[in-house]
Amino acid sequence: MSFQAYLDAVKKKTGKSPADFRALAQDQGLLHPGVKAGPVLAWLTSEFGLGRGHAMAIYATLKSVVEPKRSDNDRIEEQFSGDRAVWRKSYTQLLSRLKKFGAGVSVDPTDSYISILRDGRKFAILQITAKRVYVGIKRKGVAPTKRFTPAGTWNAMVTHRASVESPKQFDAELFDWMRSAFDEVKSAGRKR
Repeated sequence: MSFQAYLDAVKKKTGKSPADFRALAQDQGLLHPGVKAGPVLAWLTSEFGLGRGHAMAIYATLKSVVEPKRSDNDRIEEQFSGDRAVWRKSYTQLLSRLKKFGAGVSVDPTDSYISILRDGRKFAILQITAKRVYVGIKRKGVAPTKRFTPAGTWNAMVTHRASVESPKQFDAELFDWMRSAFDEVKSAGRKR
């Protein structure tokens, strides 16, 4: 279900739009920076009978009004904050190598990971921790290996995951897999 479908379902059930919920949340004292999901979800559940998914969609609209917008650069900097800063140089080198695959390579950071895209289509992701970088790669129909295990529930947007525990593990094998994923994204996007 898309985000908009959640909002449409809430409107159908309650007769209220996100703007209506913003006004009501303001009246309840729930529209301020730093508002946590728990109190908002409790209010939406008890007052309007919304389930968790629908309530979270409304919470997201409320939070987007009061929280400052963060740039992609801010999100990337957060990925390498604190103990994770040890991976910043490796990330910069990785991205430089990936851009040599061809035009259209870009990144799209979230709060949890950095998506790597080709012409706007995801082919890999990076999740940075203090001790390792998890590299997710999208290669449909390719059997897992000892190093490239099934992504499973870790992230549904990719098919395989590798754990990099040393900068030396950003090696030829990893780049071959990423290159194949890059190429497969392009061929999957062609009209036949």
